Amino acid sequence: MTGIWPFVAANSPTTLSHAQGAYLYLQNDKKILDAAGGAVVANIGHGRREVADAIHAATMNATYVVPPWLTPERQGLVEELRDHWLPQHLPCVHLCSGGSEANESAIKIAVQYQAAIGQPQRKLILARNLSYHGTTISMAGLSGHASRKRGLESILEQHPHIQTPYPLRCPLGPHHPDACQYYLQDLEDTIQRLGSENIAALVAEPINGSSGGAITPPDGYWQRAQEILQRHGILLIMDEVMTGFGRTGVAFGSQLYNVEPDLLVAGKGLAGGYAAIAGVFGREEIANAISAGGFNVMFHTFGALPQSCAAATAVLKILREENLVQRAGVIGQHTLERLQTSFGQHPNVAEIRGAGMLIGIEIVKDRNTLERFDESARVTDHLAGAAMDAGVFFYPGGTGEYRDVICIGAPFIIDEPEIELMETALGAALANLPIS
Repeated sequence: MTGIWPFVAANSPTTLSHAQGAYLYLQNDKKILDAAGGAVVANIGHGRREVADAIHAATMNATYVVPPWLTPERQGLVEELRDHWLPQHLPCVHLCSGGSEANESAIKIAVQYQAAIGQPQRKLILARNLSYHGTTISMAGLSGHASRKRGLESILEQHPHIQTPYPLRCPLGPHHPDACQYYLQDLEDTIQRLGSENIAALVAEPINGSSGGAITPPDGYWQRAQEILQRHGILLIMDEVMTGFGRTGVAFGSQLYNVEPDLLVAGKGLAGGYAAIAGVFGREEIANAISAGGFNVMFHTFGALPQSCAAATAVLKILREENLVQRAGVIGQHTLERLQTSFGQHPNVAEIRGAGMLIGIEIVKDRNTLERFDESARVTDHLAGAAMDAGVFFYPGGTGEYRDVICIGAPFIIDEPEIELMETALGAALANLPIS
């Protein structure tokens, strides 16, 4: 018997004692910097009393209330979102338990909208070849993440994919000046091949999360891509489960590119890991059309759980009142520049990139040719393990088949000592890379 946790365990699980601020404390008393923010979730840090108190008060007020009913906690969260966070063109709120549920809900809303306006044949959902939108059967099928489909291929629905804008590995050449037009042409060609009249929506992250490691698109890509989608009547669903609520130094990553998605999905940072919650935020005309068509947006049992809403409201207020979104931008840029200075020319580092406190370090066998390590080398596992030995937890990521990226998604509260610790740990990890 190998143990009961997790379901498939290759090694003994890391056993945690407690967490506080930006640090994790293992059962063996070792102190670890949570540079991953868990799974790029923690934003205000661990152990904030006011969030715990908000959850306690909500639990004492009511244990469970069906999602369509309005509770003080739900009303408080909606007011916080509308007054301080959501773009003005996205006033409609649908709350779920997590990112997979929320992305599925957004897709259902998009298809229902197309049917409601008399275009039921628009049922195809476009995604990108490097992407991750969730772990349910439908979201695993949609995602361009090969390693998370293994063993499931026989039941997963195939979805059409466009190429992810990936400047470093553009087929025209690394950071080619025509990269933007190349990827836009791929979008146009895909729409023409499938027939725009058959496509309901494109689902995409503004910046790739761990599925590629903070890949940022070429300048001008998103604005021109949205113009193409609008011309063809295709909705844009921005998956900001990872980039939303301050992670990139602004409220939502799409705002970095002056893009106004039709539906926006955000989760992890909404409650900062204190509770399970995610949201779909949409245009009023979409909700009105669905209602006029006689349809409804079905809830999940634990969507908008009052305790989760209370936690989210408390976290969002802390982010706002302590200026932590702005801090994520400043401290993230400082971290990025520091790592680029120290490791930007390392022979096994292809690129260090990102925005705010979402940073990816792409690891290669040969920096000059961009040749990757063989998958069997398990490079990211090796690096993450070595960094843990040095006192830092980085998040292993990759471009689907390849696990070749180390991600940083630390809480926004880190400061100079934590940046120095990350730099030291990354250096120690890189010094022990396999040579082949």
